[in-house]
Amino acid sequence: MKTSHFLLTSALSLIAASPVAAQTIAPSQDSAAGSSAQETAPESGIGDIVVTAQRQSQRLQDVPISVSAFTGANLEKQQIQNPTQLQATLPNVTFTKTNYTSSSFTIRGIGDLCVGFTCDSATAIHVNDMPLLGTRLFEAEYFDLERIEVLRGPQGTLFGRNATSGVVNFLSAKPDMSGIHTAGEVEYANYDSKRVKGMVNLPITDTLGVRVAGTYLNRDGYTYNQYDNSRIDDRDLYSLRGTLSWEPNSDTRIDLIGYYFHERDNRSRIQKQLCHRDTSGILGCAPDKLTNETTNGNATLGTLVSSREFLGLLSGGALTDFGLASLYDTDTFAGVANPAGVRTVRIDTTPTYFAKEEQYTVKFFHNFGPISLNFTGGYMGNTVDARSDYTLAVNAPYTNNPGLMTLAAAASLPGSPFAGVRNTLIPNGPNGGLCQSDTTPNAGGVFSGASVGCFAQSLDFDRSTAKVRQYSGEAHIDSAFDGMFNFLLGGIYFDSKTTNGDYYVSGFGLDYASGILGAASSAGIPGVAGRALLGTPFYRNSNDLFRLKSYGIFGESYFDLGSRAKLTVGLRYNHDNKFVRARTTFLQDSAGTGPLLAYGATSLSQAFNASQLDYDASLAGLQPFAESEISFSKLTGRAVFDYKITPRNMVYASYSRGYKSGGINPPLSPSSAVPSTFAPESVDAFEIGSKNTFGNGTLRLNVTGFYYKYKKLQLSRIIARTSVNDNVDANIYGVEAEAIINPVPALVVNLNFSYLKTKVSGDRFIANPRDPSGGRSDAVIIKDLTNGLNCAIVPTKSGNAAGANGFVSAVNSAIGLRAPTAVTGTGTTGAYSVCSVLASVAADPPSALRSLFGVPTGALPFTMLGSGVEVNLRGNQLPQAPTFKWAAGIEYTYDVGSSGWTIVPRADIAYTGKSYGTIFNRTIDRIPGYEVVNAQLQINGPEDRFYLRAFVRNLTKNDATTGMFVTDQSSGLFTNIFTIEPRSYGIAAGFKF
Repeated sequence: MKTSHFLLTSALSLIAASPVAAQTIAPSQDSAAGSSAQETAPESGIGDIVVTAQRQSQRLQDVPISVSAFTGANLEKQQIQNPTQLQATLPNVTFTKTNYTSSSFTIRGIGDLCVGFTCDSATAIHVNDMPLLGTRLFEAEYFDLERIEVLRGPQGTLFGRNATSGVVNFLSAKPDMSGIHTAGEVEYANYDSKRVKGMVNLPITDTLGVRVAGTYLNRDGYTYNQYDNSRIDDRDLYSLRGTLSWEPNSDTRIDLIGYYFHERDNRSRIQKQLCHRDTSGILGCAPDKLTNETTNGNATLGTLVSSREFLGLLSGGALTDFGLASLYDTDTFAGVANPAGVRTVRIDTTPTYFAKEEQYTVKFFHNFGPISLNFTGGYMGNTVDARSDYTLAVNAPYTNNPGLMTLAAAASLPGSPFAGVRNTLIPNGPNGGLCQSDTTPNAGGVFSGASVGCFAQSLDFDRSTAKVRQYSGEAHIDSAFDGMFNFLLGGIYFDSKTTNGDYYVSGFGLDYASGILGAASSAGIPGVAGRALLGTPFYRNSNDLFRLKSYGIFGESYFDLGSRAKLTVGLRYNHDNKFVRARTTFLQDSAGTGPLLAYGATSLSQAFNASQLDYDASLAGLQPFAESEISFSKLTGRAVFDYKITPRNMVYASYSRGYKSGGINPPLSPSSAVPSTFAPESVDAFEIGSKNTFGNGTLRLNVTGFYYKYKKLQLSRIIARTSVNDNVDANIYGVEAEAIINPVPALVVNLNFSYLKTKVSGDRFIANPRDPSGGRSDAVIIKDLTNGLNCAIVPTKSGNAAGANGFVSAVNSAIGLRAPTAVTGTGTTGAYSVCSVLASVAADPPSALRSLFGVPTGALPFTMLGSGVEVNLRGNQLPQAPTFKWAAGIEYTYDVGSSGWTIVPRADIAYTGKSYGTIFNRTIDRIPGYEVVNAQLQINGPEDRFYLRAFVRNLTKNDATTGMFVTDQSSGLFTNIFTIEPRSYGIAAGFKF
């Protein structure tokens, strides 16, 4: 792109004039507002920030760690109000929303590639030094912060929770006992966006003070819904924080901090879906490119289980005519519009979003002289409940549907077992609307009163819920001896519990299969007369309980080797215990038994055959849930040598071992061949760096190089509608440079640049869900009628495509299904069939088939691969790891005579290079590079007491993708994409006293 090339050239020209450097910060200008950001002035020019990256107050330039820091003032200057805006200005850092009401903060190529409740975060998130797990913090807006510190690389010997990629620590502003301060700001922008921020700082006595701050945001939706001419994806949220501090003397301080966040709106968890439609329906979406099309509905689970083929196969033909459609006919999404543009959709289910979080923290500090004690402890609890249109599409109506006509006719017969199904699902007749289950814990769904209503078409929607609470306590002691030796010694205990961790999907086809099969199965049960269903009539992945108990002991020793050199050596011992209770329900348990519930039943425990149900087929006996418990322990360490060439020029070299515990995969059928657990992740991290201040404080330049060797990096994939995790090895290396240039007091330029290279380092074979053929033209892709998944049939000798096609054709002919047909974008063929049947026939074929394929005895020369043909990931780039990333910002302060008024224009540009959205690195997985340009003009009154600002964010109106998620095979393999925020512009006015 010409624009991005021009912007890159401009930035590099600035860098060439003065070497590149990073996102460290110019002096704060908001001391009058009571900001407690600690800064000391050097000889002249750029101010110093005091950070606590090593759990003690130090000048940023004295810390031998790759760390970037932002004061509250600079967050405002650079228009950083949320994580998406924060990551744009950080080298080797990316951020994106992800699919399940969560997000991924990626540092140096390592983010939350592991998906699931039992996964630890690669990037540790702390607020006021308290670690948070499963926080909603990344949905909130920033306000009244002292600073944000972003540490890159493993930090286990310094911070309470382990982290392999880094730490983000948010430090809120604390009460200032020196006087009363207050600040406020009102902002109005396009999308009818109204944002209010305020702060009051009140000293009660000379030693006791309180600070209260809050923010409120209300705006219209970013996305236009063509279906009902509405806007979705709006925001309506507020946050409050109160801090009470007591500082009886200079050696003691206690902070009590409370925080509350609340959001209720129609923010969409899913933004846009892309698909190149597969005309065969075997995959749903072709694996060659992404376009504005909709998946082939015949590939989806709801269509499969309500089809003529599935119902006929399961009943020996008795239920064939009840099928809503044939898999070989036009599907329900044929001709459905997927509007162009990432912020335009056509959906029939308006999203809803609710989230709240509360945090309570106590911090205690006391200096005993040569020893000081720090304690941080607290509680965090949150709830999230999000509902979205699952397919981002409007199904065709079921007018004059032959299956519904058959149901209505059969139900009218005397003593028909199908009367209850008709009265529940189509009470007003075949063309009078479809009644459908709501997504609630009621296991009977629409058959037990939990209905979302009745509509002309199926509403395909999902719901994601979770409730989290945690307690933690961390203490560390620090020495300040006069000699060459000092130390830090700490420990932490962490207890987290997640309940109601549910993910639901509802669709009329699912209800219909549940009702028809339940009626047929219960027809002979006295007193039931067909009024029974197979539960649950919706898909539910239920994590009933996840419990994490963890403790760690960590510490560092510091050896001053003369006046310039220092050696740091640290160790950490960590122990994690994880317990999970979970199950997945839809029509059957994990062993294939269908839970048969009477109408009105609300729990699977009320099923007629409850005593026969088993939700963990991997263990002997019957279990109502799959329960697993596992523990991990590890000793890790760190060593750093730093040397000060001059008081303002330092070099350092470090080695550290990062560690993240393993976890438990969700319970799946044994046929899925997924390990029940996944292994811990570790990294050997080598880093060299230099921190420098030149020109009497007019130039700050920090440069870092690093090499990481990852073992068993945790990586998620979707199997059977569930995220499971594997392990791969990877090597990573790169460089980062950050600079601030302040040649004259009025002019400040900040620059950063990063290069990153990631690759899977060893052989690792995994099937690509997008293309189970693995690129083999002799493979036949199978869409399994019983579960909606894909497998592959391959000849034992490659190249025998005709033989594989012939084998599938012969088996399908015997069970009433058709021969393979071409699958869009794969170069091979596929067919609807049953994977287990094909495998068993290949292993023990009848004599007619042996004769057909010329095999006199034994198995046929064909193999069924349960998840498809595996491909080697060696050499592939890790997801969300752009090779290049850079940012530049410039501001100039104009003094208006001697009046005290100033005019400050500022412009920022950030460029993120291309990356991949999945580990398979195919063309379809590419995420293009993009730039974001922000600009503002601020007029400040005397002593900065009040101001007026005009601004524009994302000036070029970029709709760039930040991440992607490929959905399950039973959903049609569409791709959800997530983007940056659209262009916004407006004005703001504020005061500081």
